[in-house]
Amino acid sequence: DNEIVSSLPLQMSLYFNVYFFPFWWLSTVVMLHLKYAVLSDYYKFILVTIMILASLIEVIRLYLGYMGNLQEKVPELAGFWLLSLLLQLPIILFLLFNEGLKIQPLERAVHIIFALFLTFQVIAAFVTLKRMVNKLATHFRLNEFDQLEEHPRPGFYSLGREERTIPVAGRGTS
Repeated sequence: DNEIVSSLPLQMSLYFNVYFFPFWWLSTVVMLHLKYAVLSDYYKFILVTIMILASLIEVIRLYLGYMGNLQEKVPELAGFWLLSLLLQLPIILFLLFNEGLKIQPLERAVHIIFALFLTFQVIAAFVTLKRMVNKLATHFRLNEFDQLEEHPRPGFYSLGREERTIPVAGRGTS
């Protein structure tokens, strides 16, 4: 009943991600500053928007990952998983593979590391979520069973096999 289902590998990845993110952010901002003049106007807008969004999403994502994993809360961990899979991973892949951004070697290196963190975290969070949901479902079923034993419903165990008298036509007195 007190089985721990939080994931140590996921927690370690989140821990290292917390320390890596400022380095990623700083190196990405420095590279953006250095190449800003040679980028087209729409890439300038896209990169600034991505940096703001990625920073906000990452802070929320890491918070949800910590709370969801350590406190075994399914909604928080599910939010972490969705933010990772649907927002952060596509953003990092865009930054990694869009050659119009004039990607520098330092950027490519930090984006690859960040993409590896995200890929591992998406897989580990999915496995952890599956284990948490299975534990909660089992706990719920056991609680329902215990409540049924404590407060049995009349006629519940007969499953509708009550004795009933059905009048038959033609057998009555006239």
